[in-house]
Amino acid sequence: MAGPAAAAAVHLAAAAAYAGFQWTVRVVVYPQLATAALAPGGEAPFPALEAAHSRRVSRLVGPLFLLLVGSTGWLVVAGHGSADAPLAVTAAGCTAVVLAATALGAVPQHRVLGSRWDPAAHRRLVRWDGVRVAAATLQLGLALVLVLR
Repeated sequence: MAGPAAAAAVHLAAAAAYAGFQWTVRVVVYPQLATAALAPGGEAPFPALEAAHSRRVSRLVGPLFLLLVGSTGWLVVAGHGSADAPLAVTAAGCTAVVLAATALGAVPQHRVLGSRWDPAAHRRLVRWDGVRVAAATLQLGLALVLVLR
């Protein structure tokens, strides 16, 4: 397997890994943050919980972002000029949305939550996360289509 097929396969693996991570954050991690904060006495230690979450998740999401960006770049270059180019460019758009929503939306909300529990910041974080989940899910679907073509 070489060229576009290899790029599509690697991108499918990267997209699946990232989408799985993002769905886990959405369905498990963020609801647990709220549950911990709302438990009796939970607001006081919440900044430490948020700091631990941020530290631990960055060890996973950093490599996932690198893999996603690298595989997306390879996918676009390998598919340039082919019938798959529009799908590859759309996948690149999904990667850009994920990165932008993280940098411009999720990270600022995590900073607020790192100083104190703030229900409004948590709601904004979950909304930004919805953008990431949607982009990651679309990207996974595109990657699957590219592999099956």
